[in-house]
Amino acid sequence: MNDLQLIHALALQHVPKIGATTAKKLIAHCGSAEAVLNEKAANLLKIDGIGQLTVKGLLDPSHMDEAEKELAFMKDNAISAHYFTEDSYPEMLKHCIDGPILLFQSGNINVKQQPIISIVGTRKITSSGIAFCEKLVEDLSPYNPIIVSGFAYGTDITAQKAALKHNLQTIGCLAHGLNQIYPKVHKTYVADIERHGGFFTDFWSTDSFDRNNFLKRNRIIAGLSEATIVIESAEKGGSLVTADIASSYDREVFAVPGRITDSQSIGCNNLIKYQKAHLLSNPLDVPYILNWRLESESGLNTPVQKQLFVELEEEEKRIYNHLKNNEKQQLDVIALECEIPTYKLAGILLNMELKGVVRPLPGKLFEII
Repeated sequence: MNDLQLIHALALQHVPKIGATTAKKLIAHCGSAEAVLNEKAANLLKIDGIGQLTVKGLLDPSHMDEAEKELAFMKDNAISAHYFTEDSYPEMLKHCIDGPILLFQSGNINVKQQPIISIVGTRKITSSGIAFCEKLVEDLSPYNPIIVSGFAYGTDITAQKAALKHNLQTIGCLAHGLNQIYPKVHKTYVADIERHGGFFTDFWSTDSFDRNNFLKRNRIIAGLSEATIVIESAEKGGSLVTADIASSYDREVFAVPGRITDSQSIGCNNLIKYQKAHLLSNPLDVPYILNWRLESESGLNTPVQKQLFVELEEEEKRIYNHLKNNEKQQLDVIALECEIPTYKLAGILLNMELKGVVRPLPGKLFEII
C-alpha cells in the first residue's frame, strides 16, 4: 500500500459513525477506499444502510487533511499500518467481520506460522492466579505460541511478563493510540515487548482516551487468536466480554476454575457452568484441545502401539464404541453423541490417548487406533 492509498484508507477510517463493518461494505461496493471517497453522493445513497449523514461525512474534505497528519505521525514514530486485504494483516483477524480496516503496529511483530493465544482476566489477580498464569506460559513455551493480552494491570501484564521470561513473542493490544501508554507504570516493559513482539491498536494518536475504548480493544484481543484463556474474573468484567467475542468468532475459550467462595473465580466458574468455556485445570489441556504438535514429535502417521487388554472406564468404552462405528469424529460431535460435556471429554480422550486407544488429528478430530 503506497502513501496515497494509505491516506485514503485513513480518511475513510476517520469518518465518524462509520465502523469497520460499514467501511468494508463501502470498499466492497466501490472497489477501494479512494473510490468510496470520490463516489457521487447519489450513488452512495443507493447502498443499503447508507444514509444522508453518512454521505455527508464521507464528502467532508477535512478527513483527508487529518489523514495526512496521522500519516506524518506514523512516519515520525516508526509505526506501520496493516490494511485488511493485505498479506501482512493478521490472518485470524481477517475472518472477523468487525476487524478494523487498518491496524497500527509498533515493534517487531510477526504473526506468520505460529500459534496465537490470548490470555485475559481480572486486574485484581490473586497470588494463585499469578502462579497458574506463569505456569501456563511456561508449560506452553515449547510450542512457541504468541501471547496476546491487553497490557493492563493484573492478568494481562502477568501473562506478557511471563512471555518475555520464556523468550516468547507477545503482543499488547491497546485501547488508545500509539502516542501514549496506559497504564503509565507499564512504560518500563515497552522496550522489551517491542523487541519480542510489539503493540497493536486501531486507535489514532488524536483519539481521546476513554474507558469505552477497552470494549472496542477487546475484539482485537479475541480476533487475533485461535483461543482465549480467562485466568480469573469477577461476575462481571472485560475479560468475560472478550470471551463472549471470541465465542462469537467461533474461537475456543478456556477458563480456570476456582472455589465458589472466591469472588475472582465467579466469572470463570460461570463460563464453565454454562458450557461457554473448556475447564482449564492443566496447562497442557490447551495444546491437546487445540491439537498443537511439537516439532520434535514424529508426525500424525506414526503408528502408536496399542496396549493389549486395556482396561477402559465406562465412559471410555462409550467413546471407543462410538468412534469404532463412526471412524473420525470431531470433539464436539463426540461430546454430543456420547452425552459427555466437552470440558470433561477432553480429559477422557487424553487418558485414552495415553492408553494407546485413540489419537488426535487436525481439526479437533479423533479416531481409534
